[in-house]
Amino acid sequence: MSERPDLTLVGVVLDSPDPRALAAFYRDLLGWTIGTQEDKWCTVYDPDTTGVVVSIQFEPEFRRPSWPASADAQQMQSHLDIWAKDLEAAVSFAEQHGAVQAAYQPQPDVRVMLDPDGHPFCLCL
Repeated sequence: MSERPDLTLVGVVLDSPDPRALAAFYRDLLGWTIGTQEDKWCTVYDPDTTGVVVSIQFEPEFRRPSWPASADAQQMQSHLDIWAKDLEAAVSFAEQHGAVQAAYQPQPDVRVMLDPDGHPFCLCL
């Protein structure tokens, strides 16, 4: 087996019918900065770190994922985990910016939320 090359994860990409709107949601939710802002590609990043970038790409055939998964509906492919010191305050803040709580909540110290396009993300203690 060959030696592992030097690899670094630099971001995650979410599909959206409206990248600008979804980038604005994550900017407001996380207090981050919008980098690239185009009709078909936007990026959001934490200006205080060199960490992961959230990119949003235009997908005209986008279908909202279901949570929890259902065999007859679009299933989520991934989700974001976001740490919160105060779970209830974080939920309220996310809802003020357009997120909704998922109907199914699997753990008491995690809240599964859906962003405006329906992508699940977890607010975690």
